[in-house]
Amino acid sequence: MFNPLKSIITAAFLLLTTGAHPQAMKTDHWSPAQLLQHAQHLRQLAAQGDGSASETLEQYPHHYTMLAFRSHSGGAEEHQDFADLFYILDGQASLITGGSIAESHSTAPGEIRGASIQGGSTQQLKAGDVVHIPAGMPHQMLLPSGSTVTYFVVKIEESH
Repeated sequence: MFNPLKSIITAAFLLLTTGAHPQAMKTDHWSPAQLLQHAQHLRQLAAQGDGSASETLEQYPHHYTMLAFRSHSGGAEEHQDFADLFYILDGQASLITGGSIAESHSTAPGEIRGASIQGGSTQQLKAGDVVHIPAGMPHQMLLPSGSTVTYFVVKIEESH
């Protein structure tokens, strides 16, 4: 016999377990020029703080997007549950990946920070470059004195 309540509960369970969400589907689009214009206030925030500022642009079920600006080198970090995908919009930086984090400490569940990277590999980044950093990989962005970098970030949840 057909049971409407059982059917509704089953459908809701399937939606929750397959990752479908009741929010309306939409497309987000940003041009590099729009992102750089949007980043102007991050530049101001960075100048008032430690030389770094970022903000979340949009959140999705298994990833989110951010915009970031740096005028100084950052510390070492590792995200155990999220991969980083960087698109460099403007400026330049050196990115150290791999190795181990010196003076590491946890700042939140799955988030490790430290003073520097020991034994990693260095890549030079410039406008137009894209880099993927897997979850669990230590990384650190270093800037030459007087330089800045603006970059778009996709934080992608990775299951273990």
